[in-house]
Amino acid sequence: MSLKTLATSPLSGITVLVVLLAFLLRFYIKFDTAERLFSDEELALFNGTDEGLPILLGILGSVFDVTKGKSHYGSGGGYNHFAGRDASRAFVSGNFTGDGLTDSLRGLSSTEVKSIVEWRDFYHKSYKYVGKLVGRYYDSQGNPSKYLKAVEAKAARGAQLLEKQKIEEAKQPSCNSRWSQDEGGEVWCDVGYPRLVERPLEIALAGKMSKRCACFKDSQLDQPGLVVYEGCEYHATRCEV
Repeated sequence: MSLKTLATSPLSGITVLVVLLAFLLRFYIKFDTAERLFSDEELALFNGTDEGLPILLGILGSVFDVTKGKSHYGSGGGYNHFAGRDASRAFVSGNFTGDGLTDSLRGLSSTEVKSIVEWRDFYHKSYKYVGKLVGRYYDSQGNPSKYLKAVEAKAARGAQLLEKQKIEEAKQPSCNSRWSQDEGGEVWCDVGYPRLVERPLEIALAGKMSKRCACFKDSQLDQPGLVVYEGCEYHATRCEV
């Protein structure tokens, strides 16, 4: 077939069009899936207020598209405070205002840091990863910072501590418990007496979890650190809380 015939053939024209579309589609897919680096100002644009833009959030410097959860992360949604920013700390602090919406983890325990890393893993599994936030956790080239590496190491220590504590607590049975709005709370032991026991500071995720109720036999009650529930008899097997 001559060049002139090829150029004027309807079939060849369709072939060229298909090839061109395939090339453009390939380019689009490559562009769409390419990892992007965001600045704080750029990420803030994707906070759910602009209907024409996706909703993004950051956690530990990783950025995710949470648009499919628009009812939660969009304007007026219960999790909208996470949109358009990296508010890693708030995932465990519960402080969703002012200074609480920060990516700084300063002062958090290793188990709290572990919990934030698990939240990041949740977003990797549940939403589309779209890039990195340049700043505390990634540099301008997208490389992990020393701070991120320290966070990962601290989370690993938290996992080790929780496993160790789980083994230790298994040696001393926990109290039975129940609570109702009408009757309040109650703890009791089938064998032994209920006592409050301090958890190590690194294990406590929050103040309310700094102690646990465990059952101790009479011969163990002289151990240091055991606290009798307020208003409960020394040898009572049930205590109101």
